[in-house]
Amino acid sequence: MSDFTTPGEGPEQDVRMTIWEHLEELRRRLVRGFLTLLLGTMVAWAFRVQILAWLLRPYERAWFERKFPGPPELQTLSPADAFVGYMQLSLVAGLVAALPILFYQLWAFISPGLYKREKRLVFPFVFFSTTLFLSGVAFAYYVAFPFTFSYFFSLLGEVSDKGTALTQRPTLEFYLDFSTRFLLAFGAVFELPLFIAFLVIGGIVTPQQLWRFSRWAVLLAFIVGAFVTPGPEISSQIAVSGALIALYFLSLGIAFVIGPKARGL
Repeated sequence: MSDFTTPGEGPEQDVRMTIWEHLEELRRRLVRGFLTLLLGTMVAWAFRVQILAWLLRPYERAWFERKFPGPPELQTLSPADAFVGYMQLSLVAGLVAALPILFYQLWAFISPGLYKREKRLVFPFVFFSTTLFLSGVAFAYYVAFPFTFSYFFSLLGEVSDKGTALTQRPTLEFYLDFSTRFLLAFGAVFELPLFIAFLVIGGIVTPQQLWRFSRWAVLLAFIVGAFVTPGPEISSQIAVSGALIALYFLSLGIAFVIGPKARGL
């Protein structure tokens, strides 16, 4: 323990654990997390059809807006494809449902080495990490999905004067891979404020450094927005870039709240 630590400021009771005790603690946390994930997956399996229908709505809207003939279809190529697809979907939905418990288990594992004042952040950590992740999923579903599918569908249609056309009948596997990775990726990106908060708490970066970097962060946000959004439509690029900029400045505000008091910029 540091010589500069005053009584009551250090890790609670300054508990020192052996490597085997750390591994045993990790095993307990992993088992609890796995059981929570298993329970969430089982519940999601019971609602698998409704979840798939919900996941398909942005695709269906974009499809009908293009006035393609007939409703969209998801194909299966082998007898087990429907089962495997529903299991994958249930696992992802179970993971999202289990996030609060999983985040708590993560915090509980690292908390023995934290100071008492840092231990009080456990519930804000669980709340904000879950809220940010779900916000990213909602942003992907309600904002990113529509313009992404709309652009992809704009590439379909006749390609020759003989009537040859590009059509689309995705398999269940390909659609689930694309859509679930899309949602999870946005959920992970929206954890940026929490990630930066940990960097500030750990003393790796300071609020002043983040403020000085903000102009570059804005530039990077527009570069990333132009890269990840397909098509020439400027509104989609602004939506993604604006979300990234908002996340960064939210992170900056959090950094000034939890970071050391600054004398000036």
